[in-house]
Amino acid sequence: MRSLRDTTHALDAGLADIRREFAVPGAFSPEVLAAASDAARRAPAEHVDRTDWPFVTLDPSTSTDLDQAFTITATGATAGADLVLHYAIADVGWFVTDGDPVDQEAWRRGTTLYLPDGKASLYPAVLAEGAASLLPDGPRPAVVFHVRVDASGVATLDGAERAIVRSRAKLGYDSVRAEQLPDVFDEFSRRVEAADDARGAGRVEPPEQVVERDGSGYRLSLRPRLPSEDQNASLSLAANLAVGQALFRAGTGLFRVMDEPDERAVRRLRHTAAAFGLSWPPAQSLVDFVRTLDGNDPTQAAFMLAERRAGGGARYVTFTPGVTPWHAALAGTYSHATAPLRRLADRYTVQAALAVANGHAVPEHVAAALPRLPDVMAKADSEGNRIDRAVIDLAEAVMLQGSEGSTHAAVVIDDDDDAARIQLRDLAVVARVKIKGQVRPGDEVRVRLVTADPVRRLVAFERVA
Repeated sequence: MRSLRDTTHALDAGLADIRREFAVPGAFSPEVLAAASDAARRAPAEHVDRTDWPFVTLDPSTSTDLDQAFTITATGATAGADLVLHYAIADVGWFVTDGDPVDQEAWRRGTTLYLPDGKASLYPAVLAEGAASLLPDGPRPAVVFHVRVDASGVATLDGAERAIVRSRAKLGYDSVRAEQLPDVFDEFSRRVEAADDARGAGRVEPPEQVVERDGSGYRLSLRPRLPSEDQNASLSLAANLAVGQALFRAGTGLFRVMDEPDERAVRRLRHTAAAFGLSWPPAQSLVDFVRTLDGNDPTQAAFMLAERRAGGGARYVTFTPGVTPWHAALAGTYSHATAPLRRLADRYTVQAALAVANGHAVPEHVAAALPRLPDVMAKADSEGNRIDRAVIDLAEAVMLQGSEGSTHAAVVIDDDDDAARIQLRDLAVVARVKIKGQVRPGDEVRVRLVTADPVRRLVAFERVA
């Protein structure tokens, strides 16, 4: 499947319109910048020295807001010895004081927004890409979670501490070499995956439709996940599961939850799988079936997208006595704690987990913030998703403009209320066509491009065969 390219920067005007339409935050005010600069000079005073531990980071190569650094140790020489992930998380709570200008602005923003022409950060760069980021250019304060993973892959929070760490290397997903990682990195990932299987979790990710800046403009492509990306995700998953369980046992916390698809949705998905030509045995559960799929296969990836839509979105909830917060896709109790530079909620979860792990009461300002966070994060997530969709729509319209009349092979990937959703076979384009009732998911069709209007961010196709 070919990427689409905009080599003339025609997207720039449309991206500016999106920023205005969605009120994407711009530059920070002088007051916030001054407060952030003051905070960046705050000297660590409650941190133990762990600068001799061999921490590294693993992220997209261009990232500079680095939330996590890690090293992994084995507790013994035997093959089944426990592994301990020492997961250093940017100590944003050390720099940001409750109620200060930086904190107030973070509550207004909620999350970092990523657009092809630049991000709208949750925190000013002096913190997010400087004093708080775990870059390999000097010691940094962090909260280190010690996450023990046994031979079966079950993760528990063994402790947490404020520490000074020094990253040895900034590693990239697309260039990392095995010898740059801890010796037990692969084994750690294998164990976490085995635990997923045992719990009945489904963690297969399909390729993602993305718009990225490249050397000559912008590119629209379907980006498959790299193996290093999936392995790195195992670290965050283990830590977030361990933190979530620790907070739940302590009767506090903020959790990420997702409902199971209901029986009607599962029946519909079985029809979708049959239409796609996928073999789903009657006795096999949805989770077990999804785990057999290959996200790099277009038809199987299309089913994975349909399955994700069927379950509804994930959301945040606070601790409620007698209620177990449950993330159906992960088959576990789970908290977001590993990206505090990019998500407001994680700053508070990190501070709550640090307190709980050391037998202390959750700080008063953290306990007061937890009930407010679900609504704030829901709004931020919703706006982020709408912006992501607008960017994709714009990119498709810009890059297809001038190709009206061209025909393309496509596969039907879903059936919306009033139209079918298709994915082109030759280009990284997903669109809707008004052919409801005439086709089923999995059907092959040929479509003609009728409209590509960047101003309205509209691409329209019609079926020709």
